Amino acid sequence: MNILTLKRQFFNTNNTIGELVGFNNEFLCYTLEDAVRDKKIQNKTAIPYGKYKVAITFSNRFKKNMIQLLNVPNFEGVRIHSGNTEADTEGCILVGNKILNNNSIYESRVATNKVFNYIKKILDKKEEIYINIIKWINIKK
Repeated sequence: MNILTLKRQFFNTNNTIGELVGFNNEFLCYTLEDAVRDKKIQNKTAIPYGKYKVAITFSNRFKKNMIQLLNVPNFEGVRIHSGNTEADTEGCILVGNKILNNNSIYESRVATNKVFNYIKKILDKKEEIYINIIKWINIKK
């Protein structure tokens, strides 16, 4: 089974920063999401931890094919796309190649294209792909 892992690592009141890793634990990019909350606040809350099937579907809003997470409880239209701060997320997962001060990401379009192509290659083989969203605490010894 093809499973990407989103490792949520840095949490604050406005956003959540993490890393997206591929099937062999290879680093793909950084992620930025809304804040993790116990209760959902519309357009200001990260999606729940868990495993979600991934598809590439047409976005009416963005007028192009984009990565979508399917069957996310209490959320609709969750996508992985470009953006820099939590103001760009509305519950979606933003990706970028660089982090600034644990509150914004950069080189987002480059990272979005990389992740899109990574996922498309798997889907083109008619294989399923999932993303597993976890809390990651990296303890260095």
